[in-house]
Amino acid sequence: MKSIQYSAKPRMRVILCNDFGGDPDGIIQLAHHILSPSVEIRAIIGSFFSKDTLFGVDSSADAACSSVRNLLKEMHFSGKFNLLKGSDEPMKDIRTPVLSEGAEFIVSEAMRNDSDIPLFILCGASLTDLASACLINPEISSKFTAVWIGGAEYSETARKISVCPELEYNMGIDIVSAQYVFNCSNIRLWQVPRDVYRQVIVSHSEIRQRIKKTGKLGEYLSDLIDKIMILADSCGLKMGETYIMGDSPLVLFSALQSAFDPDTSSSAFTEMPAPQIDDKGNYILNTEGRIIRVYQSVDARLLMEDFYCKLQIYCR
Repeated sequence: MKSIQYSAKPRMRVILCNDFGGDPDGIIQLAHHILSPSVEIRAIIGSFFSKDTLFGVDSSADAACSSVRNLLKEMHFSGKFNLLKGSDEPMKDIRTPVLSEGAEFIVSEAMRNDSDIPLFILCGASLTDLASACLINPEISSKFTAVWIGGAEYSETARKISVCPELEYNMGIDIVSAQYVFNCSNIRLWQVPRDVYRQVIVSHSEIRQRIKKTGKLGEYLSDLIDKIMILADSCGLKMGETYIMGDSPLVLFSALQSAFDPDTSSSAFTEMPAPQIDDKGNYILNTEGRIIRVYQSVDARLLMEDFYCKLQIYCR
């Protein structure tokens, strides 16, 4: 009897916007998206991150794009994807966009009228390019869903568990862009705050066994993690034996939505009025805010097992 094998087809368009030159969790997320057939990657946008926050690593958008090119070369996909330079600086105020190739592409893709496939803009760093695109053309704000890895914990209990600085990292890259998205826009927003993205935590032994041993691509990705951990150790920060795949929920909430009635059915969220963001990146209660989705937990089993299996299949 002839074997039958289902092959997934794209059911959403995605624009991936991240500081791919920083913490390698962004490159892990990108590799996972590239290996996921249910998303059509319309563009990869490399953006900046806060200077002097990652052990002297180049924080520019150019460095982010260079990291993407290196991954694509490693995966034998050079030239296959639309790689664009994003913002290289934060927004100065909530009325002035930072012009970039990435922001302009978001506008053009959102304004397309020749596709009924829903558009998701997946942000793993600042919201600069997203906010700038909506300032360039406010008409696009209702034409996509934005998923953002960023923002501090909402509950006091979560803050105590996380034991993190008050200002969350991605929020701190560009607070003004977050102020625009939360305070001023009508963007359909799914937020993954810090206590939730930190749930995607793996051990270093898991990285060695489930990623490094899959083959050449697995070695490449695990080496990126090792390099940043060794660099951190050399700067006096003992990293221990775990690593957080903080950007990977972007894959879970796009490529790995449920089959029937597509949604993020195995991850818990609440819907709440969008808080105001103050000048320090803190939340201010706003009962009149539009309703946004805020995640409370992620299905880390589905997410990481899918990644490990896709790596094995690719490397075979």
